[in-house]
Amino acid sequence: MLTACGSNTGRGGGGSGGSGPRLAQWYHQYGEAGVEQAVKRYAAAYEKADVQVQWRPGNYDEQTAAALLTDSGPDVFEVNGPSLDQIRQGQVVDLTDLFDGVRGDFNPAVLAPKTYEGKIWAIPQVVDMHLLYYRKSHLDDAGVRPPRSLDELVDAAKALTTEDVKGLFLGNDGGAGALGVTPLHAAGLSSVTEDGGIGFDDPAAARTLGKLHELYADKSLLLGAPADWSDPSAFTQELTAMQWCGLWALPAVEKELGDDFGVLPFPADGSGGKPALPVGAYGAAVSARSKHQEEGKAFLKWLWIDRTEYQEDFALSYGFHIPARLSLAGKAGKLRNGPAADAVRYSTEYGYAEPLLWTPASRTAYQDALSRIIKSGADPDDQLRSVVRTVRAELARAEKTS
Repeated sequence: MLTACGSNTGRGGGGSGGSGPRLAQWYHQYGEAGVEQAVKRYAAAYEKADVQVQWRPGNYDEQTAAALLTDSGPDVFEVNGPSLDQIRQGQVVDLTDLFDGVRGDFNPAVLAPKTYEGKIWAIPQVVDMHLLYYRKSHLDDAGVRPPRSLDELVDAAKALTTEDVKGLFLGNDGGAGALGVTPLHAAGLSSVTEDGGIGFDDPAAARTLGKLHELYADKSLLLGAPADWSDPSAFTQELTAMQWCGLWALPAVEKELGDDFGVLPFPADGSGGKPALPVGAYGAAVSARSKHQEEGKAFLKWLWIDRTEYQEDFALSYGFHIPARLSLAGKAGKLRNGPAADAVRYSTEYGYAEPLLWTPASRTAYQDALSRIIKSGADPDDQLRSVVRTVRAELARAEKTS
């Protein structure tokens, strides 16, 4: 991996040919046709630097993390983060000044994990999100309304399950991987609080997660589908009446089902809960190793703040995403009606993003516990006590290295 990062930086061709310094720009490999051509077109339009775009297949996050420690990495790059360690170790450049006058126009849920100690370290590009898709005709035939609470979701999944169709698909693992901490937010809790504490050391967490086992025990969940939860085929092929999936699937669902579907956030649980759904965004950052930091910042401001037509094109012309700018999301034609408009509203009203302090070790411990709760009926209180110990240790480690 280090050899690949060091020897093929993208500095040798395929750029804009603009005047000024040569900037290496890295992207992860998108699956949607046309994205690579689009970002190269954007780079070619920039006149103040020769921007060399590199498309990087494989494990992009690991490649980039390694490259940021060398002098042969990118100048500007796409990042699923940056991580807390990358920020604290000075691997990325502070971009706060680029947001003067526009900070409030960025979706706050996806801007929050790009922000640390009041400074912004990456520009959110687009918003991706997860949603609950439901088949209107199936619910109507069963006399079931779209679920407004977790209890209603459990009951609806059971009522919608027949010999041929399962009520709900949360992924082939029963939901631990796809849902993550979403049920905690639906209970009015969180993974980590805003002041850096444990956000789910509360009896409500065990109560809520225990209800997910009911779905499994009732045999209401589709398991062993040909494709996992991120693919809408189980829903469009009528293997399930409801499915947790991504916004990216909406055009495919609409193509197959017309207007016979709706979308919802994960329903609230308990008196203190509210609907919830995860949102996330790759961001554009500048490497602290770059010899052209100011030029890199200027290019990112031009592309991801000033050129709103490129931002809307990137979000909606190839895949299906929400622009990170609230003003663009509100006026984009493809997002103004039907389930797409609902999704935009949910993203701002109920969206949450995993905080920087929710480390990989914490995430793994939680998801392993959630899997045992869902599939084995393990006691939620016992499982969460173990997770709390892990998260407490991770937060203490982060505090020591701050």
